[in-house]
Amino acid sequence: MGSFRIEGGCKLQGEIIPQGAKNEALQILCAVLLTDEEVLINNVPDIRDVNKLIEILGNLGVTVQKLGKGAYSFKSDNLDLDYLESERFKEEGSALRGSIMIVGPLLSRFGKGFIPQPGGDKIGRRRLDTHFEGFIKLGATFRYNKEECFYGVEAANGLKGTYMLLDQASVTGTANILMAAVLAEGTTTIYNAACEPYLQQLCKMLVSMGAKINGIGSNLLTVEGVSSLHGCQHRILPDMIEIGSWIGLAAMTRSEITIKNVSWENLGLIPETFRKLGITLEKVGDDIYIPRQESYEIQGYIDGSILTVSDSTWPGFTPDLLSIVLVIATQAKGSVLIHQKMFESRLFFVDKLIDMGAKIILCDPHRATVIGHNFEYPLKATTMVSPDIRAGISLLIAALSANGTSTIQNIEQIDRGYENIDERLRAIGAKITRLD
Repeated sequence: MGSFRIEGGCKLQGEIIPQGAKNEALQILCAVLLTDEEVLINNVPDIRDVNKLIEILGNLGVTVQKLGKGAYSFKSDNLDLDYLESERFKEEGSALRGSIMIVGPLLSRFGKGFIPQPGGDKIGRRRLDTHFEGFIKLGATFRYNKEECFYGVEAANGLKGTYMLLDQASVTGTANILMAAVLAEGTTTIYNAACEPYLQQLCKMLVSMGAKINGIGSNLLTVEGVSSLHGCQHRILPDMIEIGSWIGLAAMTRSEITIKNVSWENLGLIPETFRKLGITLEKVGDDIYIPRQESYEIQGYIDGSILTVSDSTWPGFTPDLLSIVLVIATQAKGSVLIHQKMFESRLFFVDKLIDMGAKIILCDPHRATVIGHNFEYPLKATTMVSPDIRAGISLLIAALSANGTSTIQNIEQIDRGYENIDERLRAIGAKITRLD
């Protein structure tokens, strides 16, 4: 288990280029299974979860070629479907939650798909019902081996378009159903669909492959099934979660940082939410410039009540950045209520921040009140363990702002979502060392 040793309290300065979006990449990579022609993808992030999915695709028989940094060629013309029922796949697929999204393309193209119960962050319940209920409505037969935790869907007579109202606007569920529907016979209408930028990107990629999709960017998607799809080229968006992480880093370390090429039009409420926390950030072309701030003050509501920052489906504020907001608030002037609606275990890392001297009241599994120190009482260095990707990066930001030298263990969790983060931080002045 690797670890980071971080010497906190350093002012940082420089430019950071955000990596390709992890959540988009996992969808896009699964979509290469929909055609036997070559698909070229650029700006693929070099992170554990994405690399693991590329490895699974290669084991399935996809011809994978790395063409350069972040550039790959995929060709799915000679797949080994028996691999899906092998013990090897049960082990590899269960380690990655994103592997669930190979089921839709395989079901659509080959009439069957299998997946072990996928893993990922331990942040609470994340149901798969939306995925499989959508497949069943398209005409698939569902089976589940409870002893082996193995799911399967089959459509011997092909998939048929239909109307469906999703029980939740699941991003991965929408993506999976959408990839199944593009080759189904007839028209599929998906209401209460997720509409995140990464889902929009998947739609645009599928259209460039020959799919017929209307309503892109809305929660009502209409798909006219086609008989086949062809190859394409696609570029992945910059990662909005990493962009938010860098904003939080600049604020907590009182540093001057420029985040390059952020795709402003796809950031939604992220910039405005950070501004409500008192953080100054400027739009310079397609960059975000964060000047050095010695303090930042949380805005209250017009009636004087305490600010609440909560997560929601797009275009609401992403749940993946609530842990960053929570850490930033520990050194703000003022107080804020953090309301994590979607996952009941994602706030449980606050005990580590409390050990560092933060004033946080964990009200229940979904809510925490943070009372800011206004930098009058810096956080104290400590040794801690990264429980998941987003908590891990938040603890890393806290350590970079703290007095003294901290150690973060289980950094494999951070590596799952952040590309070469120690090297990139050192490039702007951070004192961070990776220990094996």
